[in-house]
Amino acid sequence: MWGKIVYVFIITIMTYILKQLLSETPNYVKFQSKFLAFYIWTSVTSLFMLPFFVLNARSVLNSLYGSQIIKHVTKLIQIKWVLRNGEILMEDRGAVIVSNHQCSMDILGMFNIWHVAGKIAAVAKKELFYFWPFGLAAYLAGVVFIDRNNSKDAYKTLKTTSDVMIKKKTKLWIFPEGTRNKHFKKLLPFKNGAFRIAIAAQVHIIPVVISPYYYINSKKYIFNKGHNIIQCLEPVPTAGLTMDDVPKLREEIKSIMENVYKELSEEVLSALPPDYPLATQD
Repeated sequence: MWGKIVYVFIITIMTYILKQLLSETPNYVKFQSKFLAFYIWTSVTSLFMLPFFVLNARSVLNSLYGSQIIKHVTKLIQIKWVLRNGEILMEDRGAVIVSNHQCSMDILGMFNIWHVAGKIAAVAKKELFYFWPFGLAAYLAGVVFIDRNNSKDAYKTLKTTSDVMIKKKTKLWIFPEGTRNKHFKKLLPFKNGAFRIAIAAQVHIIPVVISPYYYINSKKYIFNKGHNIIQCLEPVPTAGLTMDDVPKLREEIKSIMENVYKELSEEVLSALPPDYPLATQD
């Protein structure tokens, strides 16, 4: 008897999910399915790649190989990534990349342009490490995990990584906002870490700006097909700068990135119909 009840329950749930996925109106199931597809594909790929990553543990090249598989989920969830000034990332030298951070899809954007830069060591919050198998695969692929609540410890971790950045000409990708920004109109205040590391290593800072996710509206459960522009800005040299220059450097780069973010916002939003269901974020 219980077997029949469980069977009927499973069939009912599956029917409901299928109905929601096929529905033409936005709903919670359709909305979450896009994120779920990304998470599942990332986890499966991570599990498959783990044995290979172990053979060359902590190599940033592992990230390059893994990203080339994971990025194909982009077609399934119908996102297009447009890279501008990508030749800046191709330069064979150590550098600190600073980018705005809006949602988990930023990682997918990185995966889609990873092959351009080649050697990148991404910086992530330590909590991400515990999302196995992805967290373990990321660790073996050279991702640097830091404690966002302990700035001194985070800086020490980044300082150690900067030696590898210089010797192996690796680019360190950091989100200086420190957390996801839910605002369309402006960037969050930048933290000092990325700029201190760049000055300490005397390497260039490469600002990278990702346009807003206009096609995602979490309040209305909308995840349409869409595109993002990833624009690389001119590298900013740090040669000759000292730690006293950090505040000025930080604010100058933030200002440049914020202006470009506004320009990209106007570009992508101007092409949308007047009744497009944009998220209303202050």
